[in-house]
Amino acid sequence: MNMPRATVSKLLSFSCVDGPGSRMVLFLQGCNFSCATCHNPHTMAFCNDCGDCVAACHAGSLSLVDGHIHFDPTACDQCDECLRICPIHANPMAQHMELSEVLDRLRRDSVFLDGITVSGGEATVQLKFVTALFKAIKQDPSLAHLTCMIDSNGHLGPAGWAQVLPWTDGVMLDIKAMDPGTHKRLTGRDNTKVLESARILHDAGRLEELRLLVIPGLTDSVAEVAALTDFINGLDPATRLRLNAFQHHGVVGSARDWPAADRACVERVATMLEGAGLSAVARPTVYL
Repeated sequence: MNMPRATVSKLLSFSCVDGPGSRMVLFLQGCNFSCATCHNPHTMAFCNDCGDCVAACHAGSLSLVDGHIHFDPTACDQCDECLRICPIHANPMAQHMELSEVLDRLRRDSVFLDGITVSGGEATVQLKFVTALFKAIKQDPSLAHLTCMIDSNGHLGPAGWAQVLPWTDGVMLDIKAMDPGTHKRLTGRDNTKVLESARILHDAGRLEELRLLVIPGLTDSVAEVAALTDFINGLDPATRLRLNAFQHHGVVGSARDWPAADRACVERVATMLEGAGLSAVARPTVYL
């Protein structure tokens, strides 16, 4: 039987900002949203082996072999010019990793870790791998103490969540916007599945936190904040909500001209949320 494998944009051995405690983070390639504000746009698409990046790679770490991009990490100097030049927002440096490879990395570092977070891109685009990975962790006595978290945009149906939730400790879920039109403008899709996902995760006891990207003029309005407040109150006013401030780092396209969110903007949103009864609103610790 073939073991699942993932297309991995990046593996981060240690992080303290991608879930509770110290965590390994697996950034999977591919996303079902096309967010204007994405700060990792190179994780959106899968490489189509067009070869445009090869000529741009001055270090010679990329080559076209038998019609497919080959990446030599030993030659790469991490200039990221290949990411900037890619016409489809893909990462030619993405690597295929077998399930056994990820488990071996976890075993090596598990003494220093509280868990693993699978992010992206969008983690659930590679749901089969995530489910197999989490199941293997929970069934391995040497790894079962690790918590398994997903960082998700929530565009997954009930059947998909039913596959992965038995092996998942928590999901950090983005709500890009409450207004369907604003959500579609920001992501290319409506938010029906996202809001349904939040309810599913809450009912299953797996909603680690909700996240809102505060974008001046788009997600900081009184109407948006009121709609979000009503939604969270319908779940539980004590649901953790993390506010993130929109910044321009990594952003491409028209959103680079949008105003960034400063501390005053985020604090105004937080004050409205708390004034309406939400009791677990977290502010950003750093503004770029």
